[in-house]
Amino acid sequence: MNYAEAEKRLKSCGQEHVLAYWKKLNKTEQTALLQQIATIDPKSVKYCQSALAKGAEVPDSSKGRAPKVAVLKGRKLAEAIAAGEKELKAGRVAALLVAGGQGSRLGYDGPKGCYSIGPVTGAPLFYFHARKILARTIRYGRAIPFYVMTSEANNAATVKCFEENDYFGLNPDDVFFFTQGMWPGMDRDGRIILDAPGHVFMSPDGHGGLIAALKRSGALDDMKKRGIKSVFFFQVDNPLVEIADPAFIGYHILNKSEYSLKLCAKRDPKEKVGVPMQFGPTFRMVEYTEMTDEQCNRRGKDGQLYFLYGSPAIHVFDRAFLQREAGKAMPLHLAFKKIPYVDAKGQVVKPAEPNGYKFEKFIFDILPNAKVAAFLAFDQKDEFSPVKNAEGGDSPATCKADMQAKWKRWLAEAGVEVKGDLPIEIDPAYAVDAADLRRWGLCLGAD
Repeated sequence: MNYAEAEKRLKSCGQEHVLAYWKKLNKTEQTALLQQIATIDPKSVKYCQSALAKGAEVPDSSKGRAPKVAVLKGRKLAEAIAAGEKELKAGRVAALLVAGGQGSRLGYDGPKGCYSIGPVTGAPLFYFHARKILARTIRYGRAIPFYVMTSEANNAATVKCFEENDYFGLNPDDVFFFTQGMWPGMDRDGRIILDAPGHVFMSPDGHGGLIAALKRSGALDDMKKRGIKSVFFFQVDNPLVEIADPAFIGYHILNKSEYSLKLCAKRDPKEKVGVPMQFGPTFRMVEYTEMTDEQCNRRGKDGQLYFLYGSPAIHVFDRAFLQREAGKAMPLHLAFKKIPYVDAKGQVVKPAEPNGYKFEKFIFDILPNAKVAAFLAFDQKDEFSPVKNAEGGDSPATCKADMQAKWKRWLAEAGVEVKGDLPIEIDPAYAVDAADLRRWGLCLGAD
């Protein structure tokens, strides 16, 4: 893209000011700015401006009902596992990881997926995810293609991490990296913000942006070519997640669902998780901030919370459903933030108060579009312990403790008691459950 083309593009959406400092930039800075402008779609700019004009709309959730959430046991559990294993053996299951974040909140300079979490080995988060996929691949004899959504900020470092670790045992041909989209930040008047004279402030378009990114990158076409039917979605900061869990895959298939969600009981009435609600024949995810005190604390006849279950972002999508949704516009969510900007004198200012908007898409906004949705309960201690904070709850310390507690339960089921505070770690490729430990004939004792 040259200057004239950039100017024409910006004029089409009223953003000519982006080139205001052009003559003060050196050649390298000019080239970089042109590259940025080439990624800015005028239609997307107008879409953001439209969302800004409407403001943050909070839909009425007062008439929402709790959805029917299944708890699989006995025969139904066995049927779901059998159906899921059939899909895995046929090679119709893929894994989709959202890994665009950095580890800055953890005090780590790099992709969050590269953050060390192994209690004994110090292995990174990516290791536990990839090795679980490898374990399923070995067990069922068919590859589970692994689609990893990164960001512009961490893509190179993420790919390097996989390469340096020999893809954690996976076949590189079955690992597909793609980057999420970026949106320019805007001020209250809908003008794109420059955070340097030759640079547009950009931010990731949220986990909902993965659908457009899947289409743009060719990942959706790759899934179709491979014969994928079910896509298991999860987030990078949760090493306890049971990736491509046969029971969940099977439950999804048996219900002919387009969008299935795993849900766990909330730890307290106002836990900061989204809550699925039913409105007529459709479902919608309601943010905890959108619920009234009465809804948060409402109880059923059994004394349990009426809106008991929250979403930890563990989903299974029908691949054809994702393909259908890729052609539709998604709602934008506004976040009013402190964004550095260039003043009239060309100086960079770091504001003390919020001054601009970031725009994000949320994956659960496609839930109402699913012709069939299904909800499955799981035990939080077995599958959800995210690494979000440096200290306190949902921190590396709590996650490592939860990982080891889970492995100790497995060992106990296999007849091995781990006494005291002996640190343990189990390679997911060796065992993804207690049954694996028994299957391999584990006969070690522990003092």
